[in-house]
Amino acid sequence: MKGIQLEAIKNRSISPPVPLGSYPASDVTFLLKDLSDVSLERGTAEREEAIQSGVHYSEMLPVEYQPTGQYIELFHETLRHTARKVALAVAVVSEMIVARRGLTGTVLVSLARAGTPIGVLIKRYILAQYGADLPHYSISIIRGKGIDENAILYMLQQHGTDADLQFIDGWTGKGAIRQVLIEACESMNRKYGLTLNDDLAVLADPGYCSGTFGTREDYLIPSACLNSTVSGLMSRTVLRDDLIGPDEFHGAKFYKEWLDSDLSNVFVDTITPYFPEVSAEARQRAGGMTAQPPEITWQGLADIRSIQETFGIDNINLVKPGVGETTRVLLRRVPWRILVDRLDNPNLRHILLLAEDRGVPVEVYPGLAYSCCGIIKPLKGESE
Repeated sequence: MKGIQLEAIKNRSISPPVPLGSYPASDVTFLLKDLSDVSLERGTAEREEAIQSGVHYSEMLPVEYQPTGQYIELFHETLRHTARKVALAVAVVSEMIVARRGLTGTVLVSLARAGTPIGVLIKRYILAQYGADLPHYSISIIRGKGIDENAILYMLQQHGTDADLQFIDGWTGKGAIRQVLIEACESMNRKYGLTLNDDLAVLADPGYCSGTFGTREDYLIPSACLNSTVSGLMSRTVLRDDLIGPDEFHGAKFYKEWLDSDLSNVFVDTITPYFPEVSAEARQRAGGMTAQPPEITWQGLADIRSIQETFGIDNINLVKPGVGETTRVLLRRVPWRILVDRLDNPNLRHILLLAEDRGVPVEVYPGLAYSCCGIIKPLKGESE
């Protein structure tokens, strides 16, 4: 039976990828259908109402936030101040991947789009330190709809059904995507007779739901500051039956018109020079974590339950914990309020700036496992 299933994968006809994104082709291959010519954007208020009325968030795109000059300067300042810290976290994650999986047959698989910049950095670190040029793809995973199975099957066709896929994302919030990944791997393993490993490597794991991470500190990863202009000029991923055929990848838009303001390669090129000086410390840290695997407690979910109870929020999807997720709320949703652990937290400067820009109240909520938490304005129905 397993042999028949694996043979079916080899014979499956899947539309091949097309060149996308502003990264060098050597850094990443996007397994996404190009929807650049399709009008998918909706205004923030209109999109919020649609999502909370039951339209799935993957069926439309937000209008990309155009940051002010002050905010762009804050991105550059944050990048300067955290470049070494980010490099160390990348190095720790990379060393853990190498220690656990080796260099033969390992394929890096970033979850678009927050995972893509991190995947590019991991690929570059392993190439620089080990001389191994691991294949790196960016694919779609969508809460409520699952992972792009065609993308998984395409990679297995290219690299063999026993290829070791290492999934990568930027950070964890409450662990929703982690749960989707676990369920997707279980489903594909049953369906195709595979042995996919659902381990998710992240730069920061404040939600305590991953075993492969650089840190559990909830700090500002500069790539969380911006949208497409730090993610290869790619939009969020889209899945709609009228746009995506049965043999096609999930879709996305490539915003070529913003090439002049693209910071994707600036982000990567600012961090990579620190790799040589952090590698020894990273190997030591990774060695300790590999010998004694960190506990996965899903601690962040307890915070979310407390916030739901305090503010009378029925829908858990309206609560977005952590610096990365709070930033997203402020950039592309309708925020109701922002909770912070303390106002003088140095990781929150851009959060406070965005909140002021959008007129969103900020309040201190002591005892948070996260630095902050964004709450989306409750309307009704389902949320992203």
